[in-house]
Amino acid sequence: MLSWEERRLLVKVAMLYYFEGQTQAEIAKKYNVSRPVISKLLNNAKKEGIIEIYIKDETFQTVELEQKLAKKFKLKEVMVVSTAGYAPEMVKRQLGKSAASYLVKRSNNIKSLGISWGSTLLSVVEEYPYERKKDVHIVPIVGGMGSEFVHLHSNQLAFNLAQKMNSKCSYLYAPALVESLDLKERLISTKDIADVLEEAKNVDLAIVGIGNPFKGSTMEKIGYLNESDLVSLRKAGAVGDISSRFYDAVGNELDHPLNQQVIGLNLEEIKNIPEVIGIVEGSYKLESIEAALQGGYLDVLITDDRTAQELIKSEI
Repeated sequence: MLSWEERRLLVKVAMLYYFEGQTQAEIAKKYNVSRPVISKLLNNAKKEGIIEIYIKDETFQTVELEQKLAKKFKLKEVMVVSTAGYAPEMVKRQLGKSAASYLVKRSNNIKSLGISWGSTLLSVVEEYPYERKKDVHIVPIVGGMGSEFVHLHSNQLAFNLAQKMNSKCSYLYAPALVESLDLKERLISTKDIADVLEEAKNVDLAIVGIGNPFKGSTMEKIGYLNESDLVSLRKAGAVGDISSRFYDAVGNELDHPLNQQVIGLNLEEIKNIPEVIGIVEGSYKLESIEAALQGGYLDVLITDDRTAQELIKSEI
């Protein structure tokens, strides 16, 4: 039990620090003690309940989720976007804005940026501001050709992002998924494609989406996957895909014919990129996200608050 005099000192120090804005060094000089003594007094004031700190801001909940997720999954950075009051179609746009904002800051320190494909990454590119980043080269990390849904393909996204940055990009002249392993081998042996794949392996940073092959799958929507493919993937234990590469519940890339027919980086090559940003929304992708995190494919996660809450509750 503290004496009246001890409590009085704690209150005086706390008032000087929190109300009058004096530094710990200034208070220490006033009382002729060292700064660590003042620090200890402030900590004691918290323990005794003399000081109670409240953070009153609408971002507090999302910041708290970010910290918990970063700690739980050992991530470099997490951004959680509040979805309160937003219609479903607006959530992806808000996610794109947040991801674009993060990318603007990171692009100051990189020379090359890899990009996958899909509707979530389209939102990022659409929300990215026009600026001058001539030193940043954009590289597709998976094939991106086809006549359907061209705006979602990696080559188109790379071109559009390069325009926004006033920089340059490479093109991977191949579809993401080809009909046979033989055709894939012939394509990746050509110099143009081999050179871009080598560039992709060596990018400083990459942005990817995460898919659930069985619900809301863009790959199914654009015709890369048919019903028999989905049955086969389910039997093989697929729970998600990154850059058209399918993985199981613990994040291991599947030994499956569809993975072998992809023209692009495999999951191990993606993992070796210094920083991989995963941008994903929707709690229906919960298992897909958990497995990707278990596989160690992401360094940064950008997601919505509902999905973040579900990830916190998960037992992984």
